[in-house]
Amino acid sequence: MIVDSHCHAGKGDGLTGPWDTDAPLTDYLTWAKEAGIQKTVLFAAFHSDYTIANKEVAGIVNRQPNRFYGYVFIHPERDRGRVLAIVKTAVQQYRFCGIKVHRYDARITREICEAARSFRLPVLYDVMGEVSVVELLATQYPDVNFIIPHLGSFADDWKAQISLIDHLVRHRNIFTDTSGIRRFDVLKTAVKRAGAGKILFGSDGPWLHPGVELSKIYALHLPEREQQMVLSGNFLRLISNVRTQPDFTRKTAVKRPGAPPADFRDPWLIGQDFLNVRK
Repeated sequence: MIVDSHCHAGKGDGLTGPWDTDAPLTDYLTWAKEAGIQKTVLFAAFHSDYTIANKEVAGIVNRQPNRFYGYVFIHPERDRGRVLAIVKTAVQQYRFCGIKVHRYDARITREICEAARSFRLPVLYDVMGEVSVVELLATQYPDVNFIIPHLGSFADDWKAQISLIDHLVRHRNIFTDTSGIRRFDVLKTAVKRAGAGKILFGSDGPWLHPGVELSKIYALHLPEREQQMVLSGNFLRLISNVRTQPDFTRKTAVKRPGAPPADFRDPWLIGQDFLNVRK
């Protein structure tokens, strides 16, 4: 199975560029089908009110729950003081399975990290090259998994990407995705040093072609098991412990991804009975 772990959807309201104007899925879905991508993680385009944007994404996800996963987009400053409530709505009503934060909006906060911890959600945080914060996230929240997309820099900052590889190697709760990585040699180095278990396939659709982005994974010529980890296995393991009720007492150690358990099931594709077990 192939899961695209990084795709935007819905309309923004900024009108300064595609990223905050519109993220239509029509062409993306055609391209994804041609490339053999079966499932996609969606989150909003940039918006001045993510409550509105997240609801729009939820409508898309819940119309095709077997095709899409959803992440809740959080603005660290504008959503301050209500992050837990927003995340609770996203998990319980929208059935989202992760949090998206972008440095373009503001720097990530403890409030967001603690909400992620309480629901055991992975956090996709675009640091925009500000890789030093990863050391703080990894050590302050060792029980939260962080996905740093674009190997740390969509802007092709080679120094930032090389620095992130060191964090991938040293910290068991730090991951990256392959979206928008243009320097193939750096991606190859990341896999060689950190291992396939720390890398998720992502496209940054609908603006980047998912088939083109997917071709980079095949070009790595990984063994079949490692390739499958990158294409879907790592993502599925990161969402496998999501809770529908917050847990404020436990700080569960994060395990480095390995082989999935024999009885592993995707919690977002099965019924309410399984979710009740997780409460």
